[in-house]
Amino acid sequence: MSDATSPNDTPESPDFDAMARDIAEVPAVEVIVTVAVNLMSAAAVKLGLTDDGEDHKDLDEARKLVHALAGLLDASTTEISSFHAAPLRDGLKSLQLAFREASLVPDEPGQGPGEKYTGPVYG
Repeated sequence: MSDATSPNDTPESPDFDAMARDIAEVPAVEVIVTVAVNLMSAAAVKLGLTDDGEDHKDLDEARKLVHALAGLLDASTTEISSFHAAPLRDGLKSLQLAFREASLVPDEPGQGPGEKYTGPVYG
């Protein structure tokens, strides 16, 4: 008999059926908002807007995250209420402005991260 245990035998093994049931109970709007907030948080870190700002600053990564956030918000505008969408759009604009300020060579208006979806962002 082998002393090795399979990954499914460990007490730390995730219960995927329970996780699927938990996810099934979450409304789509809540999932969209949660993903948007996670993208916003990650972008803020990559823009250096945290206490350890310069340690984690990476504008290339921030661009990708802001662009993804803008795409998500653009695609879900009709699916989530303005109650949820308005603060997310405000946060997106703040991140876009922060990106513009952090860039050594600013993008042309309309060419910044996410501006494909939001239009040009001006300070």
